[in-house]
Amino acid sequence: MANTKTTGFKRLSSDIKQFSPLLSNLVARDFKVKYRRSFLGVAWSILNPLLTMLVLTKVFSVLLKINASEVKDFASYYIIGSSLWTFFSESTTASLNSILEASNLIKKVYIPKYVFPLEKCLFSLVNFAFSLIAVFAVVVFNSVTKGIPMLSAYSLIFPLPVIYCFVFACGMSLFLSAVTVYFRDVAHLYGVLLTMWIYLTPILYPIEFVKNYSSNSFGSIIIKRVVLYNPMTHYVMMFRDVMMFRNLPTLNDHIYCMITSFVVFLIGAFVFNRAQSKFILHI
Repeated sequence: MANTKTTGFKRLSSDIKQFSPLLSNLVARDFKVKYRRSFLGVAWSILNPLLTMLVLTKVFSVLLKINASEVKDFASYYIIGSSLWTFFSESTTASLNSILEASNLIKKVYIPKYVFPLEKCLFSLVNFAFSLIAVFAVVVFNSVTKGIPMLSAYSLIFPLPVIYCFVFACGMSLFLSAVTVYFRDVAHLYGVLLTMWIYLTPILYPIEFVKNYSSNSFGSIIIKRVVLYNPMTHYVMMFRDVMMFRNLPTLNDHIYCMITSFVVFLIGAFVFNRAQSKFILHI
């Protein structure tokens, strides 16, 4: 057993070293394709979250009357949470058909098939890095103009929730890309799941709405528990804690985020590894 694990680890290390240039080239290709013939180019990755934030800030803070006692700065609150959510949703959605889209290449040469869903996650991470410019700009601007202290020394650990979310997204992407090869309808069903998932994550509303909800109906209790145990809730709240609320995440926060992300990654890797031998028969 030990020899098998050692051999598997050596092969994985060898694959990563051998195919890292291919991975980089695939990311660069997707980058060029996305921004080809685009007037704004990379700037759109910065403007898009800003424009969405402006619209939703007016809707939720003005029309729906989310007041300062609930969220001191809704614009910062929203853009911090939505940027991480957008990274997760974009990476997993792009990974769905990654194996099918690479079918011609897979049939011609040997390439570790996990390269394709992981490349989509890396590409989304690059886009997320650009969106962080918008996030920091909004947080700093609102902090200065509204006199609300937000960024602190704790903000330096913002990569941690991003890493947790990235590992979680990679696990989901491996699982979804493998299942989609066998069941093409997964792509349509996942779109519905994401729509439901975003409402079960405190992106557009304060988490206190859920924590303080006192209904004892069975449906309400289930929804409340789903929101509170939702891994994306914890990644988003940790990201907000260090970027906005000047809070140092607790050890329990890190343990929960670490366990959920790595468990999902291991499940995704296991399913992908078991399914990939028959991909060639279905693509």
